Amino acid sequence: MRLVGPNGEQVGIVRVEDALRLADEAGLDLVEVAPTARPPVCKLMDFGKYKYEADMKAREARKNQSNTILKEIRFRLKIDPHDYATKKGHVVRFLSAGDKVKVMIMFRGREQSRPEMGFRLLQRLAEDVSDLGSVESSPRQDGRNMVMVIGPHKKKAEAKAEERRRKDTEAAEAAAPGTAPAAPAEVPTEAPATDETAASTTAS
Repeated sequence: MRLVGPNGEQVGIVRVEDALRLADEAGLDLVEVAPTARPPVCKLMDFGKYKYEADMKAREARKNQSNTILKEIRFRLKIDPHDYATKKGHVVRFLSAGDKVKVMIMFRGREQSRPEMGFRLLQRLAEDVSDLGSVESSPRQDGRNMVMVIGPHKKKAEAKAEERRRKDTEAAEAAAPGTAPAAPAEVPTEAPATDETAASTTAS
């Protein structure tokens, strides 16, 4: 077998008995790392420590992994300005969080003969949120509905990191002591009149 030392150094081709003896002398394990190689490759290592570090790396990777969620929001073709603003706000919130948004326009009755109106509405929405996301799936007719998908410019992990930084900043600002209020300016007051001043005023 080809033996690799604990620090990655090449020991060379050795017999299994010699490799086991070296592992025993070093207090390490003999682990086969490339069984299909010719000859097979083994490494001297602390297998318990190696397994622990590998598990920690995998756990950290899972913690940092963020899956993008496909949110869905529905519009009516004849939507009033207030409802449009409300639904656009939801789209903005989803994109800011790093999620994709599936926008659906539902046609009713004769509205199905006016697909161009639905297309214009979806285009308007895409332009309104263009600073946060871009169209990944162009508007297409799907039965009685028209569908478009908008993807965020920021990845989910980036959006989460930015949100954490924003919350940390707000918490720090809230915990910081406020500036002490300035002392009120003193208003000069006239000295009280003495008996002599009063008498002089009366005499004049």
